[in-house]
Amino acid sequence: MKNNITHTRKPHGGGTVIPHRRNAISRTKGQFLLLGRLRVASFRRGGTAMTAFLFVLLFLSACSNDSFDKRIVIPEAEWKQENHVAFDVDINDTISPYEFGIGLRHLENYRYSNLFVFLHTTMPNGNHTHDTIECTLATPEGKWIGKSSGSMRDLTVPLNENLLFPLSGTYHFEIEQAMREPVLKGISDIGLYVEKQ
Repeated sequence: MKNNITHTRKPHGGGTVIPHRRNAISRTKGQFLLLGRLRVASFRRGGTAMTAFLFVLLFLSACSNDSFDKRIVIPEAEWKQENHVAFDVDINDTISPYEFGIGLRHLENYRYSNLFVFLHTTMPNGNHTHDTIECTLATPEGKWIGKSSGSMRDLTVPLNENLLFPLSGTYHFEIEQAMREPVLKGISDIGLYVEKQ
């Protein structure tokens, strides 16, 4: 599965790194799940108390489960195969579409032009899905795609731009490096974003 990079996002902290668990994971057809951030509107200075009150309400609603954007730092940019990166995302709205994707940063001396990962998903009802995802990091000519920041490259990989979650509740996601190396060097952080459209 090849993904084109269309935009970049800045990383946010959060989540946990957990050791790999060998569970029986079955692929459920048509349930490829992926998640982003909520854009918060601002108000003009000099507004009334009512405007300030409305802004507070808007801010509180923005803190709801409409947005998720977290990345986990990989210690020393050495991602061990047995260390899965895990995220729990609460979804309450099953009617609105979401944009879902992976965010990552890698060192410029990373030796591959792509990154394969396994995405393990546990839905609120306990069903499991398992997907293999290729994150393209460089053009065929060898030029890095991500935004440069010193010796790092930052990019997002959109996986689904119109995702409808089938169930409300907590979705558990685990990302596992699938590059067939016991220790993959050069990936400094990885995460998920889910944004309500």
